[in-house]
Amino acid sequence: ASRSHEKGKNMITVQNKNFSASQICMSGQCFRMEACGENRYRLVAKGKYLELSQQEDDILFDCTQEEYHQIWKDYFDMDTDYAKVIAGIDTEDTYLSAAADYGKGIRILHQDLWEMIISFLISQQNNIKRIRKCVNQLCEKYGEKRKSANGVAYFDFPTPKALAEAQLEDLYACGLGYRSKYVRATANSVYSGELDLSKLWTMNYDAAKKELLKLYGVGTKVADCICLFALHKTDAFPRDTHINKVLGLQYPEGFPFDKYGKNSGILQQYIFYYDLEKGSLKKISK
Repeated sequence: ASRSHEKGKNMITVQNKNFSASQICMSGQCFRMEACGENRYRLVAKGKYLELSQQEDDILFDCTQEEYHQIWKDYFDMDTDYAKVIAGIDTEDTYLSAAADYGKGIRILHQDLWEMIISFLISQQNNIKRIRKCVNQLCEKYGEKRKSANGVAYFDFPTPKALAEAQLEDLYACGLGYRSKYVRATANSVYSGELDLSKLWTMNYDAAKKELLKLYGVGTKVADCICLFALHKTDAFPRDTHINKVLGLQYPEGFPFDKYGKNSGILQQYIFYYDLEKGSLKKISK
């Protein structure tokens, strides 16, 4: 990573052929990243505020070198070679090859476990736009207000205590609907110490998934999303309507998990994004 100086601010420039801020933003794994200008994005994660911009393979992070190495390098999974993952795809699988080529800028983010549990509880029977809105309202109502180094006000993700003590009708007012009771009950489980989140980090995928399924409102898909997007269990393979439709059409004999093993979850993201985007392209072209 090289360092450049601009307007007295710290900017870190990183080059990576398998990084697309727009694809990461729309990949359905993070709900607090949004466009804020042409090729420019902002996000709140790990209690920090970040703006980044991208010109082809150059990604500019508005942060100090220290912050990039401490937080964002790991958050964006910069040490994983995604080109190598894509190179491992069976060339005869034309569908998967096309999906990976289309979404090759997606990376599996190392996100906050608590935030992912709540975000994916909210994601049930919901679309990305609505999930974003719910999560943002929740943060504004229950999160701690902070200021970034360059003076931008933002809200941290609410703590388990804040959500455990929330009134159900207030959660409904944030647009959570029937998921309000899931959120509050889960916050209670964590705040009371009934569920020790730190234990999940020591478990393998199957054990972590089993533990997550004990939470009120957490089903198989949500548990898999938490395993993949927070615990970075890249063998987790969340199945929603998009994925199930593709599996039925492209893999009637079943997805080749034996072949892809630990990379299955990464490939799942390429499939999800490709189907999502192709679906919206079809709508536009009609």
